[in-house]
Amino acid sequence: MRKNILYTLVLALLVLFAAPMATAQQQDLRLARQYFSQGDYAKAEALYSKMISNEQLFHMVYPDYLKTLLAQRNYKEAEKLVKKTIKQNPGNLAYEVDMGLVLQAAGDKAAAEKQFNKLLEGVKPEEVIVLASVFMQNDLFDYAEKAYLRGRQVSNDPFAYSQPLIALYSYRQKTDKLIPEVLNLLQQNESELGYVQSRLQNALQDEKNLDLMETELLKRVQQQPDKVAFNEMLIWLYIQRKDFYGALMQARAVDKRTRSGGTRVMDLGAISLKNDDYEGAIEAYEYMVQEYPQGPYYLVARQRLINARERQVQNTFPVSKEKIQALIADYEALLAEIGRRPETVEVLQHMAGLHAFYLDDKEKATALLQEAIAMPRADPNMVAESKLTLGDIYLLKGEPWESTLLYAQVEKSHKETPIGHEAKLRNARLNYYKGDFELAQAHLDILKLATSREIANDAMDLSLLITDNTGLDTSTVAMEEYAAIDLLIFQNKLQEAHTALDGMLQKYPGHSLTDEIYFQKATLYERSGEFAKAVESLQKITGNPQYDILSDDALYRMAFILEENLGEKDKAQQLYNELLVKHQGSIYAAEARKRFRKLRGDKLN
Repeated sequence: MRKNILYTLVLALLVLFAAPMATAQQQDLRLARQYFSQGDYAKAEALYSKMISNEQLFHMVYPDYLKTLLAQRNYKEAEKLVKKTIKQNPGNLAYEVDMGLVLQAAGDKAAAEKQFNKLLEGVKPEEVIVLASVFMQNDLFDYAEKAYLRGRQVSNDPFAYSQPLIALYSYRQKTDKLIPEVLNLLQQNESELGYVQSRLQNALQDEKNLDLMETELLKRVQQQPDKVAFNEMLIWLYIQRKDFYGALMQARAVDKRTRSGGTRVMDLGAISLKNDDYEGAIEAYEYMVQEYPQGPYYLVARQRLINARERQVQNTFPVSKEKIQALIADYEALLAEIGRRPETVEVLQHMAGLHAFYLDDKEKATALLQEAIAMPRADPNMVAESKLTLGDIYLLKGEPWESTLLYAQVEKSHKETPIGHEAKLRNARLNYYKGDFELAQAHLDILKLATSREIANDAMDLSLLITDNTGLDTSTVAMEEYAAIDLLIFQNKLQEAHTALDGMLQKYPGHSLTDEIYFQKATLYERSGEFAKAVESLQKITGNPQYDILSDDALYRMAFILEENLGEKDKAQQLYNELLVKHQGSIYAAEARKRFRKLRGDKLN
């Protein structure tokens, strides 16, 4: 009993004396760190040198003590500290790397390299990750890379440590090494396709890196044609550089080899059409119709094939009425084949648009749309789009109140959806046509936040047009006249619009709308097939530094017309290059780069 009492008393006394000692040590540690952070290394060293022998404080003191010695260039004491620490902690790679760091700091580069290489030579498979991590913590990234590559040797696995190497190459932006490494990972495990694409997304913003990737991928595809993941990567790469036709050719080749049902080809058709690559879209859907006449995509492909041809005809100027009639005949043949049913509402809608906007047969168009709207069990979204088209036709007929009622119906029935936002945008544009800019802006301010990027961009463009040309001028007369001309163009009254635009140039010389007027005139000339006049109007914009907002639009359009319509390839190439130099952030940059490379004779796929 007395022994227990004595033991408790001694323990209590030890705790009583130890507590102040521990507190004092913590205070010294904080003070040393404060001296170190202030650059007062001599005072910091004096405190650290006393605490380093304390086993309980060692791990907290050692890193800063070593840094303090190196900061004072006391390399002899630093080497002594590290050697003693290694002796006390044999096999600890972090301290072994510290020895190399001391030698490096002392200027003995050869000895430091010898130390690091000794660690690499002796590393065991289970130590590779630790050694590489220590190297990276000390910014020795080249040695970290060597550690992983040495790990491959000692483990006799050429694909080992792929992911940490990929992370390292990504961090250091070593794209030339990143590309083969991610493809090694893909070769080992095709399910890593998504990870590989995400790792490459930023690296492939540079054109040189795209070329490197394409070269490496083509080599691997030739070496291992049955490796589907490499083919998928090549398709993905072509999409990144907006070479949709190249992507389609690759997707079609893969589908023929694997007979996978054409899903990838259908996707490429949709992507091509969305990006105005009509030939690519047409080829995709023609392939689907020919290869899979009994497949689940057949009817969709038939319809989209006509849609793609329709878009091509609509954007080939001047628009051919004969081709419009041929498109209508194609749609009618499709209806005859599959019947008039809920799935054909979109067909009726397209036919109505062709009748109204190109053949001036508004009554036929109205009848088709009313049939679509009344179709039992039809998709509500398709019905809503038919109502929007019908609203447009009423606007063609000069009945804006009917238009706005239909737009409002869709907006109400499809709140906070892309179709609802489209209805609001059309109402905003209708108010703009009427010269009610305040009400138009109220709609547009909401639509700028729309989830659909296309609608938000359209809203922003119209909003900027209004604010840029009304904000500094208390009079909105010129803007009202310009908006009225926009309505004439919508209604296909092109000659009236031309005359009115010329009138504005004379009436408002030097007005902020001048660049818009010239651009609009160029668009009208292009639509009527007067391409030389279109280029002449666009030159009025590119030749005047005051028209900076539309200069990249005008440059691209000029180059496009010269290339596609006037056959002046050299001039087009020069203009594409000028756009890439002067307007690197332009939305036309990617397409201009692709066209420039094609005209220069580069092999794109």
